[in-house]
Amino acid sequence: MYDYRKMTPEEQQCVLQQRRERGFPLHAPPHFRGVSGTYLITSTCYEHRPIFEHPDDLSWLVDEALNAFTATNLPYLAWVFLPNHYHVLLETQDLSIVSEVLRLLHSRVATIINGRHHQRGRKVWYRFSDRLIRSERHYFASVNYIHYNPIKHGYVDRMSSWAWSSLHEYMEAQGEEWLVRIWKNYPVKNYGKGWDW
Repeated sequence: MYDYRKMTPEEQQCVLQQRRERGFPLHAPPHFRGVSGTYLITSTCYEHRPIFEHPDDLSWLVDEALNAFTATNLPYLAWVFLPNHYHVLLETQDLSIVSEVLRLLHSRVATIINGRHHQRGRKVWYRFSDRLIRSERHYFASVNYIHYNPIKHGYVDRMSSWAWSSLHEYMEAQGEEWLVRIWKNYPVKNYGKGWDW
C-alpha cells in the first residue's frame, strides 16, 4: 500500500496489470484459500498508527486475539503484538477461516478501542497479509523474526524485555539454551524486508 502511493502513475498501471495477469485482487493482498498449513499472519493498524501504545491497551489486544484464536480452534504457535501491528503463526485447514476470525476480531477490537479513546469511526485496521510456511527452516526463522520484532522496530534492546510476545512461553517451555540454538541455526538476516510493512 505504502510503496504504491510513491509510484508514478505509469508504475502503478504496470503493477495493476501484473496483478490482473496473475488473477490477484487489484488493491489487496492475495490470499490462497483452501490450502492447509502454518501461516505467518501480519496485520497492521491503518497508516501504521500506534493505536495500542498504552500497555493496558496492548495487553487487552493480546487477550482478545489469543482468546479469539483459541475459541475458533486456530492453534497459535508464536506471536508478538506491538502498538501498530502484530504477527502470529497460526495453523489452519483453510485460510478463509482465518480471514473470518480476523474480520470479527478486528471489528470488535476497533469498536471497543475507539470507544475507550473517544474516537468513534476511526479506522483501526488495514487488512492482513499471510505467508505459508514452507519448511522447518522457514518456520524457525519466522519464530525468530516474530520474537525479534520489538527490537527491529526500536521498542526494546532485548527480546525478553517485550512483555507482549510468545518468547516468554518458549523460554519457560524450551529454555534459554534451546532459544539460543534456534537463533543461531535459523538467523533472521533480512527476513521480512519489503513485505512486513
